[in-house]
Amino acid sequence: MLSQLESPAQADIIYPESDGNPMADNTKQFRWIMVIYYNLEWLFAGDPNVFVAGDLLWYAVEGNNKLRQAPDVMVVFGRPKGDRGCYMQWKEGNIAPQVVFEILSPGNRQTEMNKKLVFYNRYGVGEYYLYDPDKNDFSGWLRSEGGLDVIEMGDNWVSPRLGIRFDLSGEELQIYRPNGEPFASYLDIQTRLEETQQLLEQERQRAERERQRAERLAERLRAAGIDPEQVD
Repeated sequence: MLSQLESPAQADIIYPESDGNPMADNTKQFRWIMVIYYNLEWLFAGDPNVFVAGDLLWYAVEGNNKLRQAPDVMVVFGRPKGDRGCYMQWKEGNIAPQVVFEILSPGNRQTEMNKKLVFYNRYGVGEYYLYDPDKNDFSGWLRSEGGLDVIEMGDNWVSPRLGIRFDLSGEELQIYRPNGEPFASYLDIQTRLEETQQLLEQERQRAERERQRAERLAERLRAAGIDPEQVD
């Protein structure tokens, strides 16, 4: 059986796992990246074939380590969950991320963002969303036969692939899950968890008090010569 061998030049190509740039330039950008990333992780936690990543280098073409981008958040349907040092598309069934998000910071330049749009358009992204939290400016592009087209989204736009809704009517972008629940921060989730744990503990204590009260009543009945099991 003959097998095709990888050329020495191709085998020697290194695909770095970092581009040397920070994930975020400030706390606001970092917060938005984390909110979108973790909420999408939670949304697709039950599907083993939806891969969600943040600030992961995506190499689009084998043999070229210059053709790359690191979306702030990307979602890939049809690829398994799991850790990766980078996303090499030819090793991932040649599946490009279908949805990507970018969160602007003051350090981003228009030329840089134009290059990102060209890259996402050229290499198969289906939905691209760009948010500037300082200006509360939200833009989106959706793939058609001709490539990525600007979305006329109005105040409420639902992502065709993710099913999430973007509400632009307020002073800050709001994102909602398909069931209508808003995207929450880690702090929000932690607070809800603690409140739930407190309620469960209160219920446990109430049940324990009821159990002890029932035991005392049963002891009194037995002391009076009455079988508690015979009492309705």
